[in-house]
Amino acid sequence: MKVLCLGGAGKICREAAHDLVEFSDFKTITIGDLNEKAGREVMEWLNDARVDFKKVDVNDKKETVKLMQEYEIVMDGTTISLNDQTTACIGEAGCHGINLNGFGEEYKYDRLFKDHGKTHVPGFGMTPGTTDMMVKYAADQMETVEIVRVSHGAFRPIAFSASITETTTYEYAPNLPGRVVYEDGKFIQVPPFARPREIELPAPYGTHPQYIIPHAETKTAAQYLANKGVRLIEVRGTWPPKNMQLIKALYDWGFMRNEKVKLGSSETGILDAIGAYLMQAPEGQTTDLYGYALHVEVIGARDGKKVQHILTHTHPASDGSVKGWEKLRAYTRCVGIPMAIGTQILASGRVEAKGVIIPELAFDPSEVFKELKRRKICIHEKIHPVS
Repeated sequence: MKVLCLGGAGKICREAAHDLVEFSDFKTITIGDLNEKAGREVMEWLNDARVDFKKVDVNDKKETVKLMQEYEIVMDGTTISLNDQTTACIGEAGCHGINLNGFGEEYKYDRLFKDHGKTHVPGFGMTPGTTDMMVKYAADQMETVEIVRVSHGAFRPIAFSASITETTTYEYAPNLPGRVVYEDGKFIQVPPFARPREIELPAPYGTHPQYIIPHAETKTAAQYLANKGVRLIEVRGTWPPKNMQLIKALYDWGFMRNEKVKLGSSETGILDAIGAYLMQAPEGQTTDLYGYALHVEVIGARDGKKVQHILTHTHPASDGSVKGWEKLRAYTRCVGIPMAIGTQILASGRVEAKGVIIPELAFDPSEVFKELKRRKICIHEKIHPVS
């Protein structure tokens, strides 16, 4: 079986490809990317006879579809802005697919995947993805669910890659329609920095204020829990404190509107200029603490009693004490590994549903958690009675 790792030269997707080399039985693992130099460097880094490289320009739909038809599954690590067209290509090629972001454009291709008898799972990294599994795991133990709060801390530099810079600016766009909470049967749009809540993350990350962010879990959890009476779903997130200080200042001063400004004889979006600066500046490429931390709270009724189920996750330290988890890799591996696990489960034929489906309907949390543990990523749970 063959897998195409689309965007495989990126810092996150290369970690997913690394996981496929370590744990999968794919006969061919292709790094597909527009950046040939970086792609071939990844191929050499992986150092496995099954790995090759193919140059892919997803803007050339005909050639991209033709290439994808050589593969059974596409593991899509491209950016949010490309996921519409990459999903269209995967569907037309008749492949299974999975990606990291899951921001919603993928679902309009549901019929295309069903017509080919294939499955596409949008949004399966750390969050969304692993968080969906944590919500499902807790909710499946309850007769009814009242509240779901998904929170995470992504401790990484603000601009270590173009896709991460794009994610940052997307999530805090002032009038983004997708920044919603689910409350009493309705999706309610909220502004940036809405509904602050102090969230205690596992050590060494500590307690931080977190704010509502536009993540897929809000809508996928609402769909999955539609018959359990859920009243409130909120998804929050944070980055390192310095990152948050910068984003808040940019928001307060109107930079997040990305209005055009003249620079000499040229014109550019002011936020685009800041993003370009951060991509080149040391302040945009480093941070004090690296890694990922999840915190999921589900409140509902279990055996007739109201309970609070809290799940968190931990991974090896980023201080160099565990090989392969040094600094930024403690973050990128956390995001890339779940996508690789999902890719392997999809390729095995164990997902029966066809079309574009939410992670909660695709995967079994216990299986995902077991595979994560094999990679030293551990899920922890506590259950408390609620008076």
